[in-house]
Amino acid sequence: MDLLANLALGIETAFLPWNLLYCFVGVLLGTLIGVLPGIGPSATIAMLLPITFALSPVTSMIMLAGIYYGAQYGGSTTAILLNMPGEASSAVTALDGHEMAKQGRAGPALAAAAIGSFFAGTVATLFIGLFAMPLTSVALTFTSTEYFSLIVLGLICSIVLSSGSPTKAVAMVITGILMGQVGMDMYTATPRFTFGLLDLDDGFTFTAVVIGTYGIAEILRNLENESERAVIAKKIEGIIPSREDWRRMVGPILRGTGIGSLLGVLPGGGALLSSFASYAIEKKVSKHPEQFGHGAIEGVAGPESANNAGAQTAFIPMLTLGIPSNGVLAIMIGAMILHGIVPGPNVARDQPELFWGIIASMWAGNLMLVVLNLPLVGMWVRLLTIPYYWMFPAILAFCALGVFGTNSNPFDLATLIGFTLFGYFMYRLGYELYCGPVLRHSAEPIQAANFRLAVAF
Repeated sequence: MDLLANLALGIETAFLPWNLLYCFVGVLLGTLIGVLPGIGPSATIAMLLPITFALSPVTSMIMLAGIYYGAQYGGSTTAILLNMPGEASSAVTALDGHEMAKQGRAGPALAAAAIGSFFAGTVATLFIGLFAMPLTSVALTFTSTEYFSLIVLGLICSIVLSSGSPTKAVAMVITGILMGQVGMDMYTATPRFTFGLLDLDDGFTFTAVVIGTYGIAEILRNLENESERAVIAKKIEGIIPSREDWRRMVGPILRGTGIGSLLGVLPGGGALLSSFASYAIEKKVSKHPEQFGHGAIEGVAGPESANNAGAQTAFIPMLTLGIPSNGVLAIMIGAMILHGIVPGPNVARDQPELFWGIIASMWAGNLMLVVLNLPLVGMWVRLLTIPYYWMFPAILAFCALGVFGTNSNPFDLATLIGFTLFGYFMYRLGYELYCGPVLRHSAEPIQAANFRLAVAF
């Protein structure tokens, strides 16, 4: 009964007109940045942080969550039509999705991705509702010892799961911890690493660091690789799957949903791991494994279901423990802190409208995404022809205005420039930024340390 009462509270919160509106804005933006390769949800959420100051915490988190899982939908469009995944978790979709597009079956491929994503997202949301509260109850019994162990686990996972050099991952973790020490000590009121600059007494401004490191720096990297895009299908026809397509899709969608729901909670990119695991399993259980890589619809339906389920169950450790399972959710935890919310198990107890409102909004968001990704697919195809260098000046101006508007402090613009250069050169040197910079924004020391170290995920 408690679950039904909590879900009713969440539905009541999520279905308020303004929350539905911003949920739609979030999934629309998510689809857009998923379709346009190179921007990504982390850069988009970082750039939109200043806007969320004008919204309530519930509304802003619903919008940011919509951007995150909406990008998983949009990423499949470019993977299928361009062989250029909008998101890393959509990379495996390109193997068979693009082959289907070259065979004139782009419509069924896009439909398989959208239908699988909708079903998986719906089931994953129910999965969150069922298991979030039990995990929260356990987390509420944590003492400093358990928190310390959890933090150490986060550090170890961030190093072990890094795709590059473990030494470089360790270096970025240490760098993040050191950056978190900049500012006034909360116990002794002694300035640390401020070098006499009063602007650093409160530490680095969160929005400037995040937008510079994860936003503009990422866009600069993508400008290096800008090339002409060749869309396979200028006009999408026959989008409804045939009876044979449905027969081949059902099993992979169910298995992908299960895989993604379980693996999504893992740190270090559960959605990415889920999509590749689903593809491997589908190829293993298929009666015709030789078709994989040559346009098998199972190779689209399974991974797309898995990565969307994984993207949504990744919210479980974030909402219940205050631990982000990937870089995008680390930025979202930063948004919660900026709104005065201490991430962790107390959120479910002290702010149930926020906790359950985010969960319930995912149902509405998934339904909106089906409408956005199937009937409006022609619009997304036309957007793929926009040159990336045309968008960059507008994005840069938007970032600068957002950072300056937060505190009206010119020093924040200098911070933005500094961390943009930091993020860009760290990328060029082969360092993973999601093991990197962390900040000090919380009234509770244990949760502040938790956030500082958990960004290493």
